[in-house]
Amino acid sequence: MDTNQPNSPASADLIIKHVWIVTMDEERRIFRDGAIAVKGDRITGVGPSPDILQNFRADTVIDGTDKFVITPGLVNGHVHVTGEPITRGLVPDNTDWQENVFGWLIPTYLSQTPQDEQLSAKLAALEMLRTGTTCFVEAGTILDLDATVQALNETGIRGRLGQWLQDRAFDPNDDQSELTKNAVAKMVAQQDRYPATEDTLLAAAPCLVGHNTATDELWREATHLAQDAHVGVTAHMSADPADPNYYLETAGARAIEHLANLDALGPHLSLTHAVHLDTHEVDLLAQTETSVTHCPMTAMKGGYGATATGLFPEMSEKGVNILLGTDGANNGNSSDLMRAMFCSAGIFKDSRQNPNLFPATQILEMATINGAKAAQMSDQIGSLEVGKKADFVLHDRKRPEWSPLIDPVNQLVYAADGRGVHSVWINGVRVIDNYRSTLIDEEKLYSEIQQASDTLVARLDRKSTPAWPVI
Repeated sequence: MDTNQPNSPASADLIIKHVWIVTMDEERRIFRDGAIAVKGDRITGVGPSPDILQNFRADTVIDGTDKFVITPGLVNGHVHVTGEPITRGLVPDNTDWQENVFGWLIPTYLSQTPQDEQLSAKLAALEMLRTGTTCFVEAGTILDLDATVQALNETGIRGRLGQWLQDRAFDPNDDQSELTKNAVAKMVAQQDRYPATEDTLLAAAPCLVGHNTATDELWREATHLAQDAHVGVTAHMSADPADPNYYLETAGARAIEHLANLDALGPHLSLTHAVHLDTHEVDLLAQTETSVTHCPMTAMKGGYGATATGLFPEMSEKGVNILLGTDGANNGNSSDLMRAMFCSAGIFKDSRQNPNLFPATQILEMATINGAKAAQMSDQIGSLEVGKKADFVLHDRKRPEWSPLIDPVNQLVYAADGRGVHSVWINGVRVIDNYRSTLIDEEKLYSEIQQASDTLVARLDRKSTPAWPVI
């Protein structure tokens, strides 16, 4: 057929037809008998099946009749891809924030080898891919960025990541100016090595550890770099009262107000946790269009006080861009963002005794388009629209949690989880097919991870003992 003739069907590489499609486009359209057409790395058509089949032809056509629901790929806005996946479950579940971070996690991170980080990153990517996440933002604790990027490139995942960035001199013998100089140089160098373009799956972005570990100068430099390079800045902030207390004592203002005074707030920035805020800080976030990454599973497990203290409903009402993260494998313990969706949908309904808070539709926005916006990628991912990247997920309807199907958004948030993800495409490439990775040798990875984990844990001074006897 001559595709150059008027009204002749356009060529595509792939068409998936007769499926439910939750587009997340501006109109939030859902097609009950929908189809999607892909050419190269882009979506070239999405709509009712008869329309797409009339206007496109493809060598590969998948008939999804009564089989699949398609959604955009999920965006995990905060996940530690090294250190914790390789030691999942090491930290006891009765540690508070201070003990968890300083007693367990930092010693574990510092005990890693570059090879450990590579294996850990591959495992994190595999778990995310198999549960429907196609893009992630790293949480800021990678030690060997080059080794980690090399490993992730083998998985097909999309992401924004950077090396561990902090510069505050806690030891009075340290040279503060030298620490800042080195941190800024590291940040600039990684951006030069891994620039963000439409053709790259993995790109660098400033990933500040946050809390009280960054000086004002590093905050300013990260802000300027992000704005110039069109990437985001991510940082932990106010998971614990220690953060606002520190800034009150040292700067005379709470954490968010201090960042506002530095001109560090804005659409480029996403602050993770943001549990211990006051109403003025919420107003500042809304006024500056700063994003907040909510990690509900971590808050619940760590007893952060998200529902007792957190002002997430107030942030939502003010229009703050809230997205979702799974955090670390010794905090939330799972990189299945669909589990975080369920938690987010329910915890404030219960704590505020208000079932109108965080409806399923808003939760799916938080997991898709809101995450893409915070990552500075909303023009490329987060919804299924013509011209956007072909990042999407096939959820398997032939499972009990998907039957019957009446409202796919309710089903996604309240009934389903990542175990029902059948296939995943990123950049037009099928990276998960029939529940298995097409690029990763899963059995080999599981074996290598166990061996590396045993070796790493043996190097630690502190040991974790299961509560019940292991015989």
